[in-house]
Amino acid sequence: MEPGIHVEKERQSTTSSGETAGQILDPELQYDDSDGYILDVNHTRPDMSTKTARDGQTVLIPQPSHASDDPLNWNQTKKHIILAIVCTCTFLPDYGSVTGAITLIPQAAEYGITPDEVNHSQSGNQFMVGAGGVVAVMFSAYFGRLPVLFWFMVIATATAAGQAGSHGFNGFFVPRVLNGFFAGAAQGSGLMFIKDMFFLHEHARKINIWQASVILSPYLGPLLASFMLTQLSWRWPFWIYTIETGVCLLAVILWGDETYYDRRLPEEKQPPRQSHLLRLIGVEQWRSRHLRNGFREAMMRALKTISRPVVLLANFYYMLTFAWVVGINATLALFLTSSYGFGPKQIGFFFFAPIVATILAEAIGHYLHDILARLYIRRHRGRLEPEARLSVIYVALPFLLTGLVVLGFALERRWHYMITAVGWGMYVFGTMVVSVGISAHQLDAYPRESGEVGAWINFSRTAGGFIVAYLQVRWVAKTGAEACFGTQAAVCAAVVPIVVVLQVFGKRMRMWEKRGPKTL
Repeated sequence: MEPGIHVEKERQSTTSSGETAGQILDPELQYDDSDGYILDVNHTRPDMSTKTARDGQTVLIPQPSHASDDPLNWNQTKKHIILAIVCTCTFLPDYGSVTGAITLIPQAAEYGITPDEVNHSQSGNQFMVGAGGVVAVMFSAYFGRLPVLFWFMVIATATAAGQAGSHGFNGFFVPRVLNGFFAGAAQGSGLMFIKDMFFLHEHARKINIWQASVILSPYLGPLLASFMLTQLSWRWPFWIYTIETGVCLLAVILWGDETYYDRRLPEEKQPPRQSHLLRLIGVEQWRSRHLRNGFREAMMRALKTISRPVVLLANFYYMLTFAWVVGINATLALFLTSSYGFGPKQIGFFFFAPIVATILAEAIGHYLHDILARLYIRRHRGRLEPEARLSVIYVALPFLLTGLVVLGFALERRWHYMITAVGWGMYVFGTMVVSVGISAHQLDAYPRESGEVGAWINFSRTAGGFIVAYLQVRWVAKTGAEACFGTQAAVCAAVVPIVVVLQVFGKRMRMWEKRGPKTL
């Protein structure tokens, strides 16, 4: 199912039952209550004029308009440049957040407080990454995608410089927490950009790339910071982060574009695109605001989305699976120092383990998610349900559980550090696979709320990590690493039934959300 040239076809075809498909509730998205997404052109309705991908078989969902301003019709180069910008901006907040895990000890010495107290700034920063993503999506629904990303990145650059040049813990704490809020815009709205520019059959691979930037970032930050601290002040890692944020801001200015396009409007009623500068700062979007959500509606969309049972259950599962990643990232440097006597350079090298695991997960996931989707489509006569995306979680589960258990035993019993690295890498591999599966499921289930479901996934990840980062050091000190990480593995196993519930009852719950409780 490769992306390519749109081919418009008119053909007589039948559904899997031999009759024409049921009523499609959303003509743009082509989701059928009885058949799901029909991706094989041989099973489309006989009265449909269907555009397909280059292979002539894969139905393009959504069906693109004929307008050149439609992001689905942009050339692949432009699409992937914007995706790359979103991914690099997504990379920043966790990179900057977990960089602080390496600078805890020299900062504590300068401020005259304990490393655990300095860690509070990191926990606050991590929580605000999730909150900032939700607010950015709310604003994007009213003000437009591009201007919200631009203005948030402007403030993120300023606050990054503020934390690097600060004096005293209070002077550091405030810009650090604010930076998390404004740097989190792309991380919260990534699914929104993917949905705007790419077709449904392309989603999993693009989400895989985007999620790789999320998962990879908290390991590259500490790795580079560890090497810097061998020769430089703790401020230098934050100055480098400031430079990186500025470069991403420059990329948004030069190559970013507004990706929102409402295909329900006829082409003659579409707002004209006149000036890149006016779109960047939000003037064009402001002039056409009457064509989008009202302000109150835009603010309420996120709350309405998280109130849906399927969204709530998926986010609860994801929070209790991913939270331990953030806790480990924020505190592992302290454990490596106490268990193995590692200095900054050794800690830096140790972070290669999760980096390799993430790269492997991205490379394997590039094919794995599509293979599972194709198998489902083949078995179900050309159709795909969002719940099919969740099957990949069972592939990831052994890596999640084994990785956490091995990590706990290795730290407490002081096994060779390579075993610790393997355990950590296995868990990170599993979380990468789960992250793509959950994101693809939510995007396919709620394409109209692509920004909102993405923001809540990001919030669940960071909120769970915020809590664990506060508790992790004291938890290990009180119970030992075996009990701590063993409990975390048990929680990951205990929430698997949520996935089963979503697979078995998820579609019925989504239909109930649409039609009301009497139809369940």
